[in-house]
Amino acid sequence: MKVRKAIIPAAGMGTRFLPATKSMPKEMLPIVDKPVLQFVLEEAAESGIEDVLIITGRGKQAIENHFDYNPDLEHFLRNAGKTELAERVRDIGERLRIHYIRQKEQLGLGDAIRLGRDHVGSEPFAVLLGDTIIDPPAGQKPGLQQLLDAFEQVRSSIVAVHRVPREWVSRYGIVEGDPEPFDPNLLRLRRLVEKPAPAEAPSDLAIAGRYVFKPEIFGCLETTPRGVGGEIQLTDAMNQLALDEPVFALAWQARRFDIGNRLEYAKCFVEFALRRPDTGPALRAYIEELLSGGAAGLV
Repeated sequence: MKVRKAIIPAAGMGTRFLPATKSMPKEMLPIVDKPVLQFVLEEAAESGIEDVLIITGRGKQAIENHFDYNPDLEHFLRNAGKTELAERVRDIGERLRIHYIRQKEQLGLGDAIRLGRDHVGSEPFAVLLGDTIIDPPAGQKPGLQQLLDAFEQVRSSIVAVHRVPREWVSRYGIVEGDPEPFDPNLLRLRRLVEKPAPAEAPSDLAIAGRYVFKPEIFGCLETTPRGVGGEIQLTDAMNQLALDEPVFALAWQARRFDIGNRLEYAKCFVEFALRRPDTGPALRAYIEELLSGGAAGLV
């Protein structure tokens, strides 16, 4: 069955970005002039997703406002002769059917996904973390599309993973699995460990913020007790699912920018700004001047 629907959890408090996230959802932090969450939705649309459920929380109205139409703004831009910009503003809400539901308590990623059960029904579905930008190498398919292609191959729930430095494993869910004979980048999972200590991590393969699940995951989420931090851990539910049926991981080459991390956000902002023709050349020149000690003595 074609994967048509996606769930995007975007209910986290974003405490690492306070005070900015006191009034702005971390998913709406800009990468130059585009919010992080818009990159995520564009990846979903480019991968063939038609219908998205965004899990929001208290104080996240800016998300709904951004992906809604804004006739007054569009009218102003057209009258100012900025027709192309008006079309770009409108296009934000036209590429996907977008729905919203609020996570009333901060009970973790597993709980957020569980809230999408009625919306998804009996179909397989994708999950894209709303604070994670996936950046594939030039010329490659969007990250989610790579995962959907692998799902078509194995017809089982599958998660994207990427290698991280050992000292970083305590930030992520880490997988342990056995490579498939026909594809060394495809692993059948044995277990997942949530944020292990480096010495206890079963590998350096970290979950990369993209999943495709069969609907059986919901039954596992319903019976998963609260784990670390009193939250319903998605990794616990996936471990239960792996006992009942095959679950796979795809080790891809795409980079992950974890926007929940201040340094990763800064790297993402700079890299994406350097790629743009309107900001790249001047920014590159400024960075070179800065590093040489010539920009107002800042270094």
